[in-house]
Order: sequence, then structure tokens, then C-alpha cells
Amino acid sequence: MRILVTGGAGFIGSHYVRSLLDGRYAGYEQAGVTVVDKLTYAGNPANLPQDDPRLTFVRADICDLEELVETMRGHDAVVHFAAESHVDRSLHGAADFVRTNVGGTQCVLEAALRTGVGQVVHVSTDEVYGSIDSGVWTEESPLLPNSPYAASKAGGDLIARAYWRTHGLDVRITRCSNNYGPYQYVEKLIPLFVTNLLGGKPVPLYGDGLNVREWLHVDDHCRAIQLVLTHGAAGEIYNIGGGAGITNREMTERLLELCGADWSMVRQVEDRKGHDLRYAVDDTKIRTQLGYAPQHPFADGLAGTVDWYRDHPDWWKPLVSA
Repeated sequence: MRILVTGGAGFIGSHYVRSLLDGRYAGYEQAGVTVVDKLTYAGNPANLPQDDPRLTFVRADICDLEELVETMRGHDAVVHFAAESHVDRSLHGAADFVRTNVGGTQCVLEAALRTGVGQVVHVSTDEVYGSIDSGVWTEESPLLPNSPYAASKAGGDLIARAYWRTHGLDVRITRCSNNYGPYQYVEKLIPLFVTNLLGGKPVPLYGDGLNVREWLHVDDHCRAIQLVLTHGAAGEIYNIGGGAGITNREMTERLLELCGADWSMVRQVEDRKGHDLRYAVDDTKIRTQLGYAPQHPFADGLAGTVDWYRDHPDWWKPLVSA
């Protein structure tokens, strides 16, 4: 058994790879893992156990179809994490997001088709649904993305569906809520706030801070992805939620407390353009059909994440000063 993981040096992808190599997924304890990663600013070789004999690392761009085809030969499945993922960056550099998230996804799918890979899990986001004032999104909800990032991910989802419908490629799509946990790059809300506060710097809170997000521990997310790989069905979409929906203001208050700081460290800044008010997914499908259930209570997971950044300044301080 050999699994190819795109974007495997990033936050979520590297957690999935480490879990595979640690033998945490039944039936995959001896699986070989090939990571394909371009190592852009958010990809970090330090996220991976480079000396593990079951790991092969290939530095490559997923948009390079010919190299991807050569690398993918002989693999049984692909888990496709590679993406440009920061909304703020997409507001000023949308072309990179379209290139990677749409064009790169098409290359991954085409390479899988050419090499006869059995299954592809395409990892997406709840942001493709847009913003919802009340209630929750199901997998049948329309795609109404509001940022270039979300639109590019929605484009990748549609390309994935097309390869399933047109070519019969076994593609399964996951759409997760906001992830958190160790090894997350410092530009995202939780690591940005934590590393700022640990370094004695103020934190920026967009607008009134009333935007609501669901938070999903990266370990729960990766277990769900593995369930989709092993027990999901071709052409199906699976929402993955954490069940912890809170405002950004409440998140800020929790992080201040965990870092031993107070509200004097908060600077309210101009709101992001097109800032979605609320995300919320219905993940009944993956719970009932595949047996998924999150194992990390939000309060415990958040405290553990803060502790990890507190204990690993050698990992994040070079990123802050870069």
C-alpha cells in the first residue's frame, strides 16, 4: 500500500502524514507515503519525520503534470491537500489561488487518471458555501463563495466532480470547518494571536469580532479524511464539522486568558473585504454513514494548542521573523 499526499509539508497534510507513519490508521500501519510539496512559505520540511524509511519526499509543483504523473505511478491512492489557503492573501493575489486550487487540482486528477490510481480524496473547505445567517449547510447546499480563495476551492471541487462524472475516476470530496492545532502556519488566526501574545505583541481583531466560525481540531479532521478514504464512496461529498461555533471575539477572549493577557493587547482593525459573517456545516452524513465523531473537546484542544506553541518557540519564531 502506498499513499501519495499533496501538500504534505503543510499544516493539515503533515498531520495526516505523521498519523499514517505513526501507525494510527488501521490497515495502513505499514503504508508507504510519498509527499509532494512545492515548499512555498507555508510548507515546512520540519513538519515531517524526514528520516522515516516509509516516507519519500518530492519537492514539486502540482501544476507540473508530467512530473506529477511520474511521481504518482505505483500509488494506490492520493490525498490532495495542496492549496493556497489564506483568504487575506487571495484578496491581493487571486491568480496564484486559481492556478493552484483549480489548475493544480486538475493536474492531480489528470495524473491519477493516467496512472490508474484507485482513489483520490480532494480536501476542500466549508467556505465554498459562502455565508449563512442561520441554520447549517448540507452537502446539497449551493456553492456561493465570496472570496477568491473560496471561489478557487469551489472551482477545484467542480473539477473533481467532473472527473468523476466524465471519466469515472473515484474522487471523494471533503469540506471541513476551520482547523486548529499544532504546526499551523503563523498567519492564521489562532497561531497569529498566540505567537503575538507569547511575544508580548498586540493582536488584530477584524471589525466588531462577531463573525462566527466552527473550529475543528486537525487530528479529528485527518481521522475523518481517513474514514472517507477507506469507507467513503466515489463521487460523494462529506462535510466535516467540529461543532464548536464561536465568534472571533469570543475566540480572542479565550486566547487572551490562555496566554495570560488581557483586552489591552487587542487592536480592532478595519474589517476584511467581503468578510463572511457565519459558517456552519451539517456533518450528519459522515457521522451516520462512516461513523465519524470528533474526539477533541474544543476547550481542551485549544488549551493544548496554546501549550504546543508555548513549548515550541524554536518552530515558530523563525517564521515570525522571516
